[in-house]
Amino acid sequence: MTSPTPPHATAQDRSALQILSSQQNDQMEGLFEQLLEKNRSFNLTALRDRKDAWQRHIVESLRLVPLLGEPRSLIDVGSGGGLPGVVLAVARPDVAVTLLEATGKKARFLEETAALLQIQNISVVCKRAEDAAAPGSQLRESFDLVSARAVAPLRTLLELTIPFLKPQGRLLAVKGERADEEVKDARRSMEQLHCTLEESHRQPSATVLFFRKHKPTASKYPRPNGEPKRNPL
Repeated sequence: MTSPTPPHATAQDRSALQILSSQQNDQMEGLFEQLLEKNRSFNLTALRDRKDAWQRHIVESLRLVPLLGEPRSLIDVGSGGGLPGVVLAVARPDVAVTLLEATGKKARFLEETAALLQIQNISVVCKRAEDAAAPGSQLRESFDLVSARAVAPLRTLLELTIPFLKPQGRLLAVKGERADEEVKDARRSMEQLHCTLEESHRQPSATVLFFRKHKPTASKYPRPNGEPKRNPL
């Protein structure tokens, strides 16, 4: 089934869709069908209307593509149904994309979907962020870009994501209408984790924040499982 661009799509949305080849469009539609099919068995999305789901999940993720710059490696933290990680991997086959997901059945969905759609630049890791970014982990300070959507409030999210970045790497955080308030609340986290807000982009259904990491992360971060959420910096 072909999912057309919604008639109310913005020029930016149409442009995002037009960057895809026919193969990439097929992969994007395949991801969408997989999301809806597997959602009958376990919760990947709360959206049931096809048009709303296509717009919020596929098109919203595609809007991020022109903002990525030229990373060689990306980790999508809390990937869930693969949003935006799988979409970014399809749109940017030149980027090595790691999908980090702590829930086993969701991680298996991501692995199966990448194999089914023959997306070659994806790897899946089933771990909590606190473990995956711990000192000594292969993933710690290994990425040019981290993406995260609807994972946690910003001051918690920073502790869960910044340790994955190389110095001078960037975090792409997809937030909502309270983004400015979350940034104010996260000032101490930003200071402790040596990162600053570099860009903010308001989009039709989200606010996209980019943070730059300036120094290596102290070995005490991230703190043990659950602590960043229970006691945010």
